Amino acid sequence: MVNSADRAADHPIVRFPNWGDAADLIDMIDVRSLGGGRYVSVPRADWRRPVVEGSQMLGQMVVAAMRETGARRAVSASIVLIRAADARAPLTFVLDVLSHGRTFSTVSARVEQTDRVCAAGTLLLDSVAPEVIHHEVDAPEVPHPADTPCHDMGVTGRDLRIVDAAYTGDPNAPVGPPELDAWVRFAEVPDDPAIHAGLLAQFTGHLSIGAALRAHDGVGEQQAHVTLSTGINAISISFHRDVRADEWMLYHHLSTSASDGMTHSECRVHDLDGELLASFTVDAMVRAFSGTTTGDYRSAM
Repeated sequence: MVNSADRAADHPIVRFPNWGDAADLIDMIDVRSLGGGRYVSVPRADWRRPVVEGSQMLGQMVVAAMRETGARRAVSASIVLIRAADARAPLTFVLDVLSHGRTFSTVSARVEQTDRVCAAGTLLLDSVAPEVIHHEVDAPEVPHPADTPCHDMGVTGRDLRIVDAAYTGDPNAPVGPPELDAWVRFAEVPDDPAIHAGLLAQFTGHLSIGAALRAHDGVGEQQAHVTLSTGINAISISFHRDVRADEWMLYHHLSTSASDGMTHSECRVHDLDGELLASFTVDAMVRAFSGTTTGDYRSAM
């Protein structure tokens, strides 16, 4: 819920039609158990490009693993995207608990759709222990969410604000450093640690390619799937503490490399007090379509 102190940065919602509400996203992230280490998701597609986001599958994988291991907290999770998945059809998550000790659990996971493996990953989960030592990197110095312009990605009930309005997708936008910072929070989230962690993971694939493109003149995400073939190939995330997705989360994206048709980003998530919630890396491709081939908004890697 946006409070009165945040109204300075508000603007009317202009995207139509919306993808849906945050409640739809939560319903999708909250995978259902089929028994035997198998979980299934509720599909929801964007008619403009019905392709499942890789970070959505990562978030769903985190929820499934936390359910399967008795609500142990995810410490780390990694996913490799193998082929595109159709957002109009359910996904099946097949888990194999490799170890389940007194404190740590290790889970192997794969994501299937119509008997094809779309993604695979591994997760480490922990029962959590009192800390003996403590330190963490400082949060970047950015404006408060109240002083940051809203950005519409078509999800009502999710408040998204981009620092300096730097995420435009316009190839002719001013060049800047290969960084993007975004404040994110949800209006209402069930009191379920797995859902909060899954929502944090779900947003990890949204801005890293944009951060890489920002540093280069004449390219932008408006060209994605048209003249540029772009897509997330792999994400690895570490959770450092419990997460509250209904409180402000600052996503800091830094693209450290763009070479040989690939980009790499090193990213962090902080809360409003600057505490480090999570760290993640993203490997993605940015390539021109070969020859005279062009894509469209339904294209995927």
